[in-house]
Amino acid sequence: MRRLALLAGTAALVLAGCTGPGERAAAAAAPGDDRPVVLATFTVLADMARVVGGGHVRVESVTKVGSEIHGYEPTPDDLRRAQDADLVLDNGLGLEAWFHRFVDRVDAPHVTLTDGIETVPIASGAAEGHANPHAWMSPDAAATYVANIADALVDLDPAHADEYRANAAAYAAQVTVLGERLRDELAGLDPEQRALVTCEGAFSYLARDAGLAEASLWPVNAERQGTPQQVARAIDLVRDRDVPAVFCESTVSPTAQEQVARETGARLGGVLYVDSLSEPDGPVPTYLDLLEHDVHTIIEGLTGEETS
Repeated sequence: MRRLALLAGTAALVLAGCTGPGERAAAAAAPGDDRPVVLATFTVLADMARVVGGGHVRVESVTKVGSEIHGYEPTPDDLRRAQDADLVLDNGLGLEAWFHRFVDRVDAPHVTLTDGIETVPIASGAAEGHANPHAWMSPDAAATYVANIADALVDLDPAHADEYRANAAAYAAQVTVLGERLRDELAGLDPEQRALVTCEGAFSYLARDAGLAEASLWPVNAERQGTPQQVARAIDLVRDRDVPAVFCESTVSPTAQEQVARETGARLGGVLYVDSLSEPDGPVPTYLDLLEHDVHTIIEGLTGEETS
């Protein structure tokens, strides 16, 4: 019932602003559409902005559905869209390595949505000590993203300030429900088994919210992923702690994590979504769908119990 209520509330909130990629392209081309144009660097941020905007802004994403955003190469069309935008939204924290040379070439103002978030450092690899950029995966930190979007839209379009504030408050409350669900469902898990083992280290913030230790095969998506050393470390951790399930993300190959599961007897808990939403008819067409999918997948994987 909680899930049905959450989805029903979400549908009511975003009906005016959330459309599929084809519909958004048509809207962008519609003559007489004089709404401000907001360009986000990837689909998750675009969906957040679309919900808070409530139909008063036209929101587009630089990257497409399914894209791996870390090493994205902007196209001439991306640059053209940025030059036509009234506002550009980025994640920051080094996620979009391409962003600064991209945005430096356009006049549109931009807002970094992680401003004000308490960051978690990357634990290993070449970026060790730098802030982990995947803060949107935290239901707690998502409230800051939403507030920053609302502030940016109020500055851009003060006439609809009250609506932007109300949309942001309702949206943040729905995200909070998912964070509470994750904490409640995992509360009885054995302390040694309270570990979230993924392919990329993209879940530091979600693990912090849920009181889970985080472990990954590699810290951030890079050329050398799933090396024998990385796999061996994960196997040792899963065996030592008797972790019941391991996971992998939708934008990378699960081959290395499948080996961890085979050699430890852990379940391959399922696919997690991080960097991209799906098409409208896919499993995670919105940010709330993405969080809900991941929360349910983690709960079922670690507890062995199906969730409704």
